[in-house]
Amino acid sequence: MAAPLTLLCILPVRFFLLALLFVQAKIEGGSLASLDVLGLQRFPLKRSMSGIGLTRSLDFKAGSPLVVKATGIKTQKTDRADNPAGWEDMSGMKKLGVMEVDPMLTAHQDHLQYRFREYMKRKTEIEKVEGSLENFAKGFENFGFTRDGSCTVYREWAPAAAAAQLIGDFNNWDGSNHNLQRDEFGVWSIRLPDEDGVSAVPHGSKVKFRMQKVDGTWVDRIPAWIKYAVVDPNVFAAYYDGVHWDPPAAEKYQFKHARPEKPVAPIIYEAHVGMSSKEPVVTSYRKFADEVLPRIKANNYNTIQLMAIMEHAYYGCFGYHVTNFFAASSRSGTPEDLKYLIDKAHSMGLRVLMDVVHSHASTNAVDGLAGYNLDQTSQDSYFHSGARGYHKLWDSRLFNYGSWEVQRFLLSNLRWWMEEYMFDGFRFDGVTSMLYHHHGLNMCFTGNYHEYFSEATDVDAVVYLMLANELVHNLLRDATVIAEDVSGMPTLCRPVEEGGIGFDYRLAMAVPDKWIEYLKDRKDENWSMGDIVHTLTNRRYTEPCVGYAESHDQSMVGDKTFSFLLMDKEMYFNMSTQQPANLIVDRGIALHKMIHFITMALGGEGYLNFMGNEFGHPEWIDFPRDGNNWSFDKCRRRWDLLDNEQLRYKFMNNFNRAMIALEEEFQFVSSSKQYISCADESQKLIVFEKGDLVVVFNFHPTNTYSGLKVGCDVPGKYRICLDSDAAEFGGHSRVDHKVDHFTSPEGEPGKPETNYNNRPHSFMIMAPSRSCQAYCRVPE
Repeated sequence: MAAPLTLLCILPVRFFLLALLFVQAKIEGGSLASLDVLGLQRFPLKRSMSGIGLTRSLDFKAGSPLVVKATGIKTQKTDRADNPAGWEDMSGMKKLGVMEVDPMLTAHQDHLQYRFREYMKRKTEIEKVEGSLENFAKGFENFGFTRDGSCTVYREWAPAAAAAQLIGDFNNWDGSNHNLQRDEFGVWSIRLPDEDGVSAVPHGSKVKFRMQKVDGTWVDRIPAWIKYAVVDPNVFAAYYDGVHWDPPAAEKYQFKHARPEKPVAPIIYEAHVGMSSKEPVVTSYRKFADEVLPRIKANNYNTIQLMAIMEHAYYGCFGYHVTNFFAASSRSGTPEDLKYLIDKAHSMGLRVLMDVVHSHASTNAVDGLAGYNLDQTSQDSYFHSGARGYHKLWDSRLFNYGSWEVQRFLLSNLRWWMEEYMFDGFRFDGVTSMLYHHHGLNMCFTGNYHEYFSEATDVDAVVYLMLANELVHNLLRDATVIAEDVSGMPTLCRPVEEGGIGFDYRLAMAVPDKWIEYLKDRKDENWSMGDIVHTLTNRRYTEPCVGYAESHDQSMVGDKTFSFLLMDKEMYFNMSTQQPANLIVDRGIALHKMIHFITMALGGEGYLNFMGNEFGHPEWIDFPRDGNNWSFDKCRRRWDLLDNEQLRYKFMNNFNRAMIALEEEFQFVSSSKQYISCADESQKLIVFEKGDLVVVFNFHPTNTYSGLKVGCDVPGKYRICLDSDAAEFGGHSRVDHKVDHFTSPEGEPGKPETNYNNRPHSFMIMAPSRSCQAYCRVPE
């Protein structure tokens, strides 16, 4: 086991960078540069954007907060062309499509065309040498252990080695009779004929790659392309062994279910298999499939995002210090067990994404890919040499993305997980670190485009990401690929053929930071409705986002889940339904529901929740480490709290299930219709239309508004379809759900300025304190 990392090193990049997103802005009679969540001036986007139907504006009224309106937003990508839009040949280029979408990019067209030309150059080289990008990404058919007729073949790229041997159980760890031969590209190989019809390296054999350094010493490494790696659980800090995984046909898992269709909006349940048991143990893939998947399905999620799948020697790194990139973590079972999990998810209509880590690798040289670094040049290594090859904050190695063999390795890695395990896409970790030579460290992104398109940009990494996104979507047109980027780089989520980087979504990472600020530093009466609305909608609407209130980041030791921030020690003593809720618990449950729902409704074109947060999981996650005597006590999920009918956790879970069911029925998350008609600071009210819904949030701690007028676009009869104040959600049942609300016309037809909050119709409602209600139109 690798030496424990400090907490700072294991936390994802969100903790170290500012999340800054964009919004188009316009004032009646003139334009205005938009402001980010920290009040830093931004550059406005073009008001009407070709090909996406976007119209968006900000209006200010005297004495009233910001009102945001959006209509006609279309974020679906166009059909992918055989050749990128604007491409002529290797010597000349037309204007890239991304500049038609955002004309402000024209000032940086030299940079954008340069990176696009580099992408086309590498793609052309790959097609010339390998036949196609897809063939190039079949490295696992040639490297590592493969079959060729009646022979087992082993190949490894290790140009720095002076000699090499294959060792393992099959030869009693003596490689003297199993020397490998080197070719001109630094690839070592050996062919091992079957013996009496039996593979010379039987399935399940422990194996290692032994290579000689230039100084004559020998080192043993796990094969870089190994498909399985195990450690002796009875030996503290034992080293891992590679395992040749090639089960007979009868033992291979056969997928029975097709991939589910791509949802209109991904509603994602982020999960860590190992810590998914209520018991303080490492859970298995099969137990997760049988016990946790039904919970996820019952709460109406359509997508699962699995963390810590790629093998990592140190459990406490949360899966982000990968040692073996092609190996499913053996802590939770075998590769066939993971396939069982994914197939069962597909049988339930759940798509499965993998949290893929191509932004860095563990420095663990004994167990991981870092062991192939023998102080050679970057050209002959997976990683850059010197300072460029080391991330000082994460204590990890950084890939040389411009290397042919590194590109083969990483692209093949994506194809392997998609084809062998039937993953439906990826969430790319640490994309900000990849995009820039400075990795986002000590950077405050203000929105100035020069911060994104300059010598600080790592074009090699950008080209790799373009190739990766093209490959994934070529292999599976309906794949979902999400970027964890906090810099807000424009073009990240535009198609590659336009000159974009090709992701489908980026995480709306400013949103949880804003909620943390409010929960930790602001009294309820000082919450700003305009600031909340601005943060939730402050993004590039041509580039879809996945919104989330809290993810695993907020659950790590040293921080707190939102429920724990809201209720703290009261969660230990006052969650029983057998006694009235005290004021702290009542406030905590009410705000927990509101925060998650408004984030889902306004925070992006998709939504994400981390395992357990849907029912207000208390405390934090603390992985086994030296500081807690290697305890698993807090490395689990307390499902028993949810399942106990006498505890109030069920109320938060019931609401989570209901708000996602509402999305399933009305598909409001991805709707192009969004209009915020009210963000009142004194009354603490937010009223908006999203899709076919009219939604009202009353954040006031004490004021309930009876006979409150709310504006709407479509006339008719409205009825409550979701009420956080309902008894089944732990509320006080202050609203009569049987009441019908009929609209009245407002102002003069054709004159918006005479309407109520710029809406042509209105109806009257009751808005209880600390609650939210969604209304839908019903037949009269």
